[in-house]
Amino acid sequence: MRTAIVTDSTAYIPAEERARLNIHMIPLSVNIAGQLFAEEVDITASEFYDKVRGAKEFPKTTQPPIGEFVSLFEELAKEYDEVVTIHLSSGISGTYQGAVQAGDMVEGIDVYAFDSEISCAAQGFYVLRAAEMAAQGCSAKEILATLADMKQYIRAYFIVDDLAHLQRGGRLSSAAALIGGLLQVKPVLHFVDKVIVPFEKIRTRKKALKRAEELMAEDAKKYEAMDAVVIHANCQAEAEEWLAQLAAAYPNVTFKLSYFGPVIGTHLGEGAIGLSWIKK
Repeated sequence: MRTAIVTDSTAYIPAEERARLNIHMIPLSVNIAGQLFAEEVDITASEFYDKVRGAKEFPKTTQPPIGEFVSLFEELAKEYDEVVTIHLSSGISGTYQGAVQAGDMVEGIDVYAFDSEISCAAQGFYVLRAAEMAAQGCSAKEILATLADMKQYIRAYFIVDDLAHLQRGGRLSSAAALIGGLLQVKPVLHFVDKVIVPFEKIRTRKKALKRAEELMAEDAKKYEAMDAVVIHANCQAEAEEWLAQLAAAYPNVTFKLSYFGPVIGTHLGEGAIGLSWIKK
Protein backbone atom coordinates (compact mmCIF):
# COMPACT_ATOMS: atom_id res chain seq x y z
CA MET A 1 0.00 0.00 0.00
CA ARG A 2 1.34 3.45 -0.92
CA THR A 3 0.20 6.11 1.54
CA ALA A 4 0.18 9.84 0.75
CA ILE A 5 0.40 12.47 3.48
CA VAL A 6 -1.59 15.69 3.19
CA THR A 7 -1.87 18.62 5.57
CA ASP A 8 -3.01 22.23 5.45
CA SER A 9 -0.91 25.37 5.51
CA THR A 10 -1.42 26.03 9.23
CA ALA A 11 1.12 23.33 10.12
CA TYR A 12 3.64 25.89 8.76
CA ILE A 13 6.09 23.27 7.52
CA PRO A 14 8.60 25.01 5.20
CA ALA A 15 8.27 24.23 1.49
CA GLU A 16 11.69 22.59 1.28
CA GLU A 17 10.85 20.26 4.16
CA ARG A 18 7.49 19.38 2.60
CA ALA A 19 9.26 18.56 -0.66
CA ARG A 20 11.91 16.45 1.07
CA LEU A 21 9.33 14.44 3.01
CA ASN A 22 6.78 14.27 0.16
CA ILE A 23 4.09 16.13 2.13
CA HIS A 24 1.21 17.59 0.11
CA MET A 25 -0.29 20.87 1.34
CA ILE A 26 -3.68 22.56 0.91
CA PRO A 27 -3.60 26.28 1.83
CA LEU A 28 -6.08 28.23 3.89
CA SER A 29 -6.52 31.85 2.85
CA VAL A 30 -6.64 35.27 4.43
CA ASN A 31 -8.79 38.12 3.13
CA ILE A 32 -7.11 41.50 3.52
CA ALA A 33 -9.26 44.47 2.46
CA GLY A 34 -11.16 42.34 -0.05
CA GLN A 35 -8.08 40.66 -1.54
CA LEU A 36 -7.68 36.93 -0.99
CA PHE A 37 -4.22 35.45 -0.34
CA ALA A 38 -3.47 31.73 -0.03
CA GLU A 39 -0.99 31.52 2.82
CA GLU A 40 2.35 29.86 2.13
CA VAL A 41 1.58 30.39 -1.58
CA ASP A 42 0.61 34.02 -2.27
CA ILE A 43 1.88 35.66 0.90
CA THR A 44 4.57 35.07 3.50
CA ALA A 45 4.15 35.59 7.21
CA SER A 46 6.30 38.73 7.28
CA GLU A 47 4.44 40.20 4.26
CA PHE A 48 1.15 39.56 6.04
CA TYR A 49 2.16 41.37 9.24
CA ASP A 50 3.44 44.31 7.18
CA LYS A 51 0.14 44.54 5.30
CA VAL A 52 -2.18 44.40 8.30
CA ARG A 53 -0.20 46.56 10.71
CA GLY A 54 -2.33 49.63 11.29
CA ALA A 55 -4.99 48.48 8.79
CA LYS A 56 -8.49 49.80 9.41
CA GLU A 57 -10.19 46.56 8.41
CA PHE A 58 -9.66 43.34 10.36
CA PRO A 59 -8.50 40.46 8.10
CA LYS A 60 -10.72 37.42 7.68
CA THR A 61 -9.69 33.81 7.23
CA THR A 62 -11.13 31.23 4.85
CA GLN A 63 -10.89 27.46 4.83
CA PRO A 64 -10.00 25.66 1.58
CA PRO A 65 -12.82 24.97 -0.89
CA ILE A 66 -13.81 21.30 -0.91
CA GLY A 67 -13.01 21.23 -4.63
CA GLU A 68 -9.31 21.78 -3.86
CA PHE A 69 -9.28 18.69 -1.68
CA VAL A 70 -11.14 16.69 -4.31
CA SER A 71 -8.70 17.71 -7.03
CA LEU A 72 -5.68 16.82 -4.89
CA PHE A 73 -7.11 13.46 -3.79
CA GLU A 74 -7.98 12.56 -7.40
CA GLU A 75 -4.44 13.43 -8.47
CA LEU A 76 -2.97 11.36 -5.63
CA ALA A 77 -5.18 8.39 -6.63
CA LYS A 78 -3.00 8.00 -9.73
CA GLU A 79 0.01 7.05 -7.60
CA TYR A 80 -1.26 6.13 -4.14
CA ASP A 81 -3.67 3.66 -2.56
CA GLU A 82 -4.60 5.77 0.46
CA VAL A 83 -4.24 9.20 2.03
CA VAL A 84 -3.78 10.38 5.59
CA THR A 85 -4.82 14.04 5.68
CA ILE A 86 -3.99 15.93 8.90
CA HIS A 87 -5.62 19.23 9.80
CA LEU A 88 -5.93 22.00 12.34
CA SER A 89 -8.47 21.63 15.11
CA SER A 90 -12.06 21.20 13.96
CA GLY A 91 -13.00 23.42 16.90
CA ILE A 92 -11.54 26.51 15.19
CA SER A 93 -11.91 25.70 11.48
CA GLY A 94 -14.06 23.67 9.09
CA THR A 95 -10.97 22.47 7.19
CA TYR A 96 -10.98 18.98 8.72
CA GLN A 97 -14.67 18.50 7.90
CA GLY A 98 -14.02 19.69 4.35
CA ALA A 99 -11.34 17.02 3.98
CA VAL A 100 -13.74 14.37 5.30
CA GLN A 101 -16.44 15.40 2.81
CA ALA A 102 -13.97 15.50 -0.08
CA GLY A 103 -12.69 12.05 0.82
CA ASP A 104 -16.22 10.67 0.51
CA MET A 105 -16.51 12.19 -2.97
CA VAL A 106 -13.37 10.63 -4.45
CA GLU A 107 -13.15 7.12 -5.87
CA GLY A 108 -10.08 4.95 -6.32
CA ILE A 109 -8.31 5.99 -3.12
CA ASP A 110 -9.08 5.62 0.59
CA VAL A 111 -8.92 8.93 2.48
CA TYR A 112 -8.42 9.02 6.25
CA ALA A 113 -8.79 12.45 7.86
CA PHE A 114 -7.16 13.19 11.21
CA ASP A 115 -8.23 16.04 13.48
CA SER A 116 -5.07 17.26 15.23
CA GLU A 117 -7.26 19.17 17.73
CA ILE A 118 -4.49 21.81 17.71
CA SER A 119 -2.62 23.87 15.09
CA CYS A 120 0.72 25.30 13.89
CA ALA A 121 3.99 23.51 14.68
CA ALA A 122 2.19 21.24 17.17
CA GLN A 123 0.03 20.04 14.26
CA GLY A 124 3.31 19.71 12.36
CA PHE A 125 4.57 17.11 14.86
CA TYR A 126 1.81 14.79 13.63
CA VAL A 127 2.49 15.56 9.97
CA LEU A 128 6.23 14.95 10.20
CA ARG A 129 5.78 11.65 12.04
CA ALA A 130 3.18 10.53 9.50
CA ALA A 131 5.49 11.40 6.61
CA GLU A 132 8.35 9.44 8.15
CA MET A 133 6.12 6.41 8.62
CA ALA A 134 4.71 6.64 5.09
CA ALA A 135 8.25 6.72 3.70
CA GLN A 136 8.93 3.50 5.62
CA GLY A 137 5.95 1.83 3.94
CA CYS A 138 3.51 2.00 6.86
CA SER A 139 -0.21 1.80 6.13
CA ALA A 140 -2.73 4.53 6.91
CA LYS A 141 -4.12 2.50 9.81
CA GLU A 142 -0.64 2.09 11.32
CA ILE A 143 0.00 5.81 10.93
CA LEU A 144 -3.35 6.77 12.46
CA ALA A 145 -2.72 4.50 15.46
CA THR A 146 0.59 6.27 16.08
CA LEU A 147 -0.98 9.73 15.71
CA ALA A 148 -3.73 8.80 18.17
CA ASP A 149 -1.07 7.72 20.67
CA MET A 150 0.84 10.97 20.19
CA LYS A 151 -2.16 13.03 21.33
CA GLN A 152 -1.48 12.23 24.97
CA TYR A 153 2.07 13.60 24.75
CA ILE A 154 1.76 16.80 22.68
CA ARG A 155 1.62 20.06 24.64
CA ALA A 156 1.36 23.64 23.39
CA TYR A 157 1.02 26.94 25.25
CA PHE A 158 1.00 30.43 23.79
CA ILE A 159 0.86 34.03 24.89
CA VAL A 160 -0.75 36.88 22.95
CA ASP A 161 -0.27 40.62 23.30
CA ASP A 162 -3.93 41.45 22.72
CA LEU A 163 -6.88 39.08 23.29
CA ALA A 164 -9.11 41.25 21.07
CA HIS A 165 -7.90 39.42 17.95
CA LEU A 166 -9.07 36.05 19.27
CA GLN A 167 -12.36 37.47 20.52
CA ARG A 168 -13.09 39.33 17.28
CA GLY A 169 -12.42 36.23 15.22
CA GLY A 170 -14.72 34.13 17.39
CA ARG A 171 -11.91 31.93 18.74
CA LEU A 172 -12.21 33.10 22.37
CA SER A 173 -15.24 34.10 24.41
CA SER A 174 -15.97 37.80 24.82
CA ALA A 175 -15.94 37.36 28.60
CA ALA A 176 -12.42 35.88 28.64
CA ALA A 177 -11.13 38.62 26.35
CA LEU A 178 -12.81 41.37 28.38
CA ILE A 179 -11.33 40.10 31.65
CA GLY A 180 -7.88 39.91 30.07
CA GLY A 181 -8.17 43.46 28.76
CA LEU A 182 -9.47 44.92 32.00
CA LEU A 183 -6.83 43.28 34.15
CA GLN A 184 -4.02 43.90 31.66
CA VAL A 185 -2.93 40.29 32.00
CA LYS A 186 -0.94 38.13 29.59
CA PRO A 187 -2.86 34.87 29.81
CA VAL A 188 -1.18 31.63 28.87
CA LEU A 189 -3.54 29.96 26.39
CA HIS A 190 -3.88 26.36 25.23
CA PHE A 191 -6.26 24.01 23.44
CA VAL A 192 -8.86 22.05 25.41
CA ASP A 193 -11.51 19.95 23.66
CA LYS A 194 -10.43 21.41 20.29
CA VAL A 195 -10.86 25.09 21.25
CA ILE A 196 -8.60 27.82 22.64
CA VAL A 197 -9.06 28.60 26.33
CA PRO A 198 -7.03 30.46 28.97
CA PHE A 199 -4.75 28.20 31.01
CA GLU A 200 -3.56 30.77 33.55
CA LYS A 201 -3.82 34.54 33.89
CA ILE A 202 -0.38 36.06 34.38
CA ARG A 203 0.53 39.72 34.82
CA THR A 204 3.55 40.11 32.58
CA ARG A 205 4.85 38.64 29.34
CA LYS A 206 8.14 37.65 31.00
CA LYS A 207 6.31 35.69 33.71
CA ALA A 208 4.01 34.10 31.12
CA LEU A 209 7.01 32.84 29.13
CA LYS A 210 8.55 31.54 32.35
CA ARG A 211 5.34 29.66 33.14
CA ALA A 212 5.35 28.00 29.71
CA GLU A 213 8.95 26.97 30.33
CA GLU A 214 8.05 25.52 33.74
CA LEU A 215 5.35 23.38 32.14
CA MET A 216 7.83 22.09 29.56
CA ALA A 217 10.44 21.45 32.27
CA GLU A 218 8.02 19.09 34.06
CA ASP A 219 7.89 16.87 30.96
CA ALA A 220 11.64 17.24 30.28
CA LYS A 221 12.24 15.62 33.67
CA LYS A 222 9.88 12.75 32.86
CA TYR A 223 11.12 11.84 29.39
CA GLU A 224 14.57 10.86 28.21
CA ALA A 225 14.31 13.04 25.09
CA MET A 226 11.84 15.53 23.61
CA ASP A 227 11.31 17.64 20.52
CA ALA A 228 10.20 21.23 21.10
CA VAL A 229 9.46 24.29 19.01
CA VAL A 230 9.30 28.00 19.77
CA ILE A 231 6.64 29.68 17.60
CA HIS A 232 6.38 33.42 17.00
CA ALA A 233 4.19 36.00 15.27
CA ASN A 234 6.77 38.33 13.70
CA CYS A 235 8.91 38.63 16.83
CA GLN A 236 11.78 36.47 15.64
CA ALA A 237 14.60 38.07 17.64
CA GLU A 238 12.75 37.51 20.91
CA ALA A 239 11.86 33.95 19.87
CA GLU A 240 15.46 33.14 18.93
CA GLU A 241 16.74 34.51 22.23
CA TRP A 242 14.19 32.43 24.17
CA LEU A 243 15.05 29.33 22.13
CA ALA A 244 18.75 29.76 22.86
CA GLN A 245 18.08 30.07 26.59
CA LEU A 246 15.85 26.99 26.59
CA ALA A 247 18.30 24.92 24.53
CA ALA A 248 21.10 25.72 26.97
CA ALA A 249 18.97 24.77 29.97
CA TYR A 250 17.45 21.53 28.61
CA PRO A 251 20.08 19.43 26.82
CA ASN A 252 17.71 16.47 26.38
CA VAL A 253 15.31 18.61 24.30
CA THR A 254 15.85 19.28 20.59
CA PHE A 255 14.54 22.76 19.76
CA LYS A 256 13.61 24.41 16.49
CA LEU A 257 11.96 27.69 15.48
CA SER A 258 8.62 28.12 13.73
CA TYR A 259 6.08 30.88 13.17
CA PHE A 260 2.42 31.81 13.28
CA GLY A 261 1.55 32.44 9.63
CA PRO A 262 -1.19 34.70 8.21
CA VAL A 263 -4.24 32.58 9.08
CA ILE A 264 -3.34 31.83 12.70
CA GLY A 265 -1.65 35.23 13.01
CA THR A 266 -4.98 36.85 12.14
CA HIS A 267 -6.44 35.39 15.32
CA LEU A 268 -3.45 35.73 17.63
CA GLY A 269 -2.08 39.09 16.49
CA GLU A 270 1.49 40.25 15.96
CA GLY A 271 3.80 39.57 18.89
CA ALA A 272 2.22 36.27 19.92
CA ILE A 273 4.71 33.63 21.02
CA GLY A 274 4.30 29.95 21.88
CA LEU A 275 6.06 26.80 22.99
CA SER A 276 5.12 23.27 21.98
CA TRP A 277 6.76 19.93 22.69
CA ILE A 278 6.40 16.15 22.49
CA LYS A 279 8.41 13.24 23.81
CA LYS A 280 10.57 11.46 21.23
